Amino acid sequence: MVRILRGLAHKYFSDEEAVILFLLLVTGTVFIIWFGAMLAPAIASLIVAFILQGLVSKLNRMGVPELIAVIGVFVVFLGVLVGFIFGLLPLIWTQLSTLAGEAPRIIRELQSYLEVLPQQYPHLVSAESVNTMYQQISAEVGHLTQWLVSFSLSSIPDLVALLIYMVLVPILVFFFLKDRRVLVNSFARLLPPQRPMMVRIWHEVNLQCANYVRGKAVEILIVGGVTYVAFKFLGMPYAALLSLLVGLSVVIPYIGAAVVTIPVAVIGLFAFGWGSHFIWVMVIYGIIQALDGNVLVPILFSEVNNLHPVAIIVAVLFFGGIWGLWGVFFAIPLATMLKAVFAAWPVKESPPPPAIAE
Repeated sequence: MVRILRGLAHKYFSDEEAVILFLLLVTGTVFIIWFGAMLAPAIASLIVAFILQGLVSKLNRMGVPELIAVIGVFVVFLGVLVGFIFGLLPLIWTQLSTLAGEAPRIIRELQSYLEVLPQQYPHLVSAESVNTMYQQISAEVGHLTQWLVSFSLSSIPDLVALLIYMVLVPILVFFFLKDRRVLVNSFARLLPPQRPMMVRIWHEVNLQCANYVRGKAVEILIVGGVTYVAFKFLGMPYAALLSLLVGLSVVIPYIGAAVVTIPVAVIGLFAFGWGSHFIWVMVIYGIIQALDGNVLVPILFSEVNNLHPVAIIVAVLFFGGIWGLWGVFFAIPLATMLKAVFAAWPVKESPPPPAIAE
């Protein structure tokens, strides 16, 4: 066992930089696990600034001065944030509350659909399984309705915290953009002066994660916007709420699309019934998903090393188990970062075994 551990240490940790980088990764992970909730505004601001830095760099390459580019990008970010808070968010909340109010009617209609299944498919569906499914759906809808009803004066502390975050996040984003070089240089002073391996890993991680995170932000806007226009044209109820879910579903490949298809199909079914209108809704939705996976994703992520579907599912389960919903959203960027780190990690090959004298 000792010989095996020595071999692994010689292969992966023979470089001093590798040891320092390993300690930094472990320390950073433990720090985020323990203090992630407390530093949520700072972490969110850092991610937003990381996304916006791509626009600042493009403006710099076009000849725009650094400060002018930062101010311009920050103003655009503020405009999008204000539009979301005062435009889209109230609409989504209204539609969510309306959907919760119509939940009893949807449950009754769902019961009528489910009760027919044992008669039509007696060998596949039993009455007991239908009753169990109906009770589970009713319980989940009841929990959602109760949560919406209880959202009142008791939530004022959470609203105050949310308002504080809404003020802190834009301020932090501005300073992360404006003083990016100063902050990076301050952190770099803590590292060894000669760090070629760390610089190589940083460039690889920056390339992969920057392309992925910024590409996902653009993909969310395009998929969500196109879905909203299509659903409004088709007269789909709760178009803003469903388009938001469809847009966010691209964050989790494979799993997100499969999960979001269920509410789209259920609401479309109860809005239009079994008919041509419902079929058109699902066809258009399927076309959007197909164009996203076969056209938009290859264009946006041409420079990103794609992860295997098994790696994506494992990352979602692992990081979701550690950080909950935030871990699910950032599972793919974190997995991409780890892949980039492993790809650039220095590996020292073991010397060949000595030849046996004949």
